[in-house]
Amino acid sequence: MNAGSLAALLAAKRDGLSLDAAALRRLMTADGADDAQLGAFAMAVALHGMSADECAALTAAMRDSGCVLDWNGVGLHGPCVDKHSTGGVGDLVSLVLAPALAACGAHVPMLSGRALGHSGGTLDKLESIPGYDVQPSTPRFQRVVAEVGCAIIGATGSLAPADRRLYGIRDRTATVDVLPLIVASILSKKLAVGLDALVLDVKCGNGALLADPQQSRRLAALLAETAATLGLRCAVRLSDMQQPLADCAGNALEIREALACLRGERPHSRAVELTLTLGADALQLAGLCSDASDARRRLQATLDDGRAAERFAAMVHALGGPADLLEQPDRHLPMAPIVRPLPATRSGYLAAIDVATLGRTVIDLGGGRRDHCQAIDHAVGLAGLPRLGQALQAGQPLAMIHARDEAGWQRAAARLGEALRLTDRPCEPPPLLCAAAAGATPAAVRSRLSGAALAGLPVALMLGVGAIR
Repeated sequence: MNAGSLAALLAAKRDGLSLDAAALRRLMTADGADDAQLGAFAMAVALHGMSADECAALTAAMRDSGCVLDWNGVGLHGPCVDKHSTGGVGDLVSLVLAPALAACGAHVPMLSGRALGHSGGTLDKLESIPGYDVQPSTPRFQRVVAEVGCAIIGATGSLAPADRRLYGIRDRTATVDVLPLIVASILSKKLAVGLDALVLDVKCGNGALLADPQQSRRLAALLAETAATLGLRCAVRLSDMQQPLADCAGNALEIREALACLRGERPHSRAVELTLTLGADALQLAGLCSDASDARRRLQATLDDGRAAERFAAMVHALGGPADLLEQPDRHLPMAPIVRPLPATRSGYLAAIDVATLGRTVIDLGGGRRDHCQAIDHAVGLAGLPRLGQALQAGQPLAMIHARDEAGWQRAAARLGEALRLTDRPCEPPPLLCAAAAGATPAAVRSRLSGAALAGLPVALMLGVGAIR
């Protein structure tokens, strides 16, 4: 349907009709729909879905709602690459990957988001650091990327402003898990930054944004197709979220854990393993490495010799944070007044984790938002979480609960007792990487990627024609 009055456009989408590019641009402009109308649009998409072409048009409209960065003349000496995750619990990979890629010669202008639903948000974690500016001016953002190699910020008034508005509205209108809106949100920000290549991490499992594995695969496929349609080189991974990626969940706690990963102190961390996997994809897509083994070696070396940690520290300082965060994190990062273990009531093996409940436990402690106006307590959260398959003895800590008060600790303890299930028999944990959609990358996707070096890289299958919800 062609662009017309906003009420007519919303009525058309309400009735299940497709909107064309002009209509979607009309909705996404700064003087277009108000918050109530955007909420109605989001619900109509949730009910009726979008075709793949409509989703690509929405993504382009959101990208073009602000400026699209041009890196010519800024002083970059390497390609611009980025990574995005669909969110989970204990997912601190962005904090480690961006500086590691920068230390390997890439430039990483990363636009991240806040928490959605039970999943944590990279921006909320970074705001645990006093002084860190998650919304710098565009010239400052570009200067930090050029000088340091990476900068992790949020969407600003000039970069994908339509996404910034719609992002908050989705959290308030039960439309967080609508596939076309997820795709448009992720890719509009990335396209607005002017990337050369992008790696995407789509979570699977009960702690994922989409708990249904088939929905996760559909999301991966739609991301791949939309990126291809809009000319962005992209690789997509499916990774497990049936347990937290790190052994902690909470904003300042995850910053501390990211610092430990950056210093090479977590060699067996699932977060580090995923960092190396996604980073290897990014370096190959960007043409900085010819194969995955070489890329992983280079990335691991930046953790072992401290170069990635130095890049992170330089980024923090350049964006207003303390210069000595790496050396003195406890001087700057908040700590909860009550830190106490929750002991296991029986011996056994950890057989299942309700990861979404862990995320909601952090929210209940104050570490997330129930509504968009709520302030976050960056100090609270969970630490020392066990892994699936781990043997535990009665009395051994199931987790360390970091709480603001005794009532909060008690509520968190009750939730954790429900979220962690022990059995008498040993059990195998799931693999970090989930099986991808069956088959090879379709030629149609390859042909749209205009020369991307895709050999050996994971790219999800395209979706078939039809409405996508």
